[in-house]
Amino acid sequence: MDLQGKDKVKVGIVGLGDWGEAHLQAFQSVPFAEVVSICDINEERAQSLAEKYGVPRAFQHAEQHNAQPDLDLVSVVTYEKDHLEPVLSALKNGKHVIVEKPVSVLANAARQMEAEAKRQGKMIFPGHVLRFDARYASLHQAIRSGEIGVPISLYLKRSRKKSMFAVYQRTHTVFMSTVHDIDIALWYTGSRVRKVSARGIWTTTAEVPDLLWASLEFENGALAVLESDWLTPDSFHAGVNDAAEVIGDRGILQLNTLANGLYGWSDQKGSLAPDAFIHYALADRYRGALHEQMSYICQCLISGQEPLYVSFADAVHGIEIAEAIERSIASGKEIKLN
Repeated sequence: MDLQGKDKVKVGIVGLGDWGEAHLQAFQSVPFAEVVSICDINEERAQSLAEKYGVPRAFQHAEQHNAQPDLDLVSVVTYEKDHLEPVLSALKNGKHVIVEKPVSVLANAARQMEAEAKRQGKMIFPGHVLRFDARYASLHQAIRSGEIGVPISLYLKRSRKKSMFAVYQRTHTVFMSTVHDIDIALWYTGSRVRKVSARGIWTTTAEVPDLLWASLEFENGALAVLESDWLTPDSFHAGVNDAAEVIGDRGILQLNTLANGLYGWSDQKGSLAPDAFIHYALADRYRGALHEQMSYICQCLISGQEPLYVSFADAVHGIEIAEAIERSIASGKEIKLN
């Protein structure tokens, strides 16, 4: 399906939870994208959002949705464990695909996606939105410009409120949360990982740890420590409590999401920390990293140029690393990657 010469990418979205709805909002804010269909196993949810956002067609089954002849791009935003089938279905029907992070919870499934995209001659994009977050992108730009020399050490932290764990414990913390920082570490170092060591802590009876630490050793000699937890108190003023430090042989870069300067308090909700980076409304449109990601994807498709800013190969390796972290936590041993 050749999009060159078209002025709009026709988009369909599979999976309409809160983040799937955010995909819909972001695509509708891209001037050269048109959301023509949406799909969810909850038919009532699909019909309701179609009416709310003026989407012409709503489906319950991904196979029927992906078979539509006029679709150019399918955005897969189903539950983490359910990504493979709608991705393969879309690719086999001649569509390009963006698949939300984690692209899978199984490395073999991620490799299947990559292989099928190559077989069909279609582009497949991982939904690693932090590459489009101005804060993380600025650090990457500084690294690539040589301002701090060669990165030799990274510390990446991701912390969310305790109450969120009740929902997100459905998937291991390494796939639900840490996978963001795995991708950032791969992006910043430009290298593959050869060794992993990790530990987890359980403060609840959940099957997955609500805190984990992972140490990564890269082929180029760089080291990274990743910390992910669901232990920020619900009373804390910010919903996102993340940080990054990159040490190079000629300088240091640091990022702390708490320093965004935008806080508030209300009698009804208590403390407030509005999102001003990832996905937010502005003048009846949505802006932020998610919008930038969708805009970039559509530009790639219309121009016919291979994506250089994002990498599905990185996403596949990221899932290989995540699996190694999960095995290391379970076994208490260091894991070597092939």
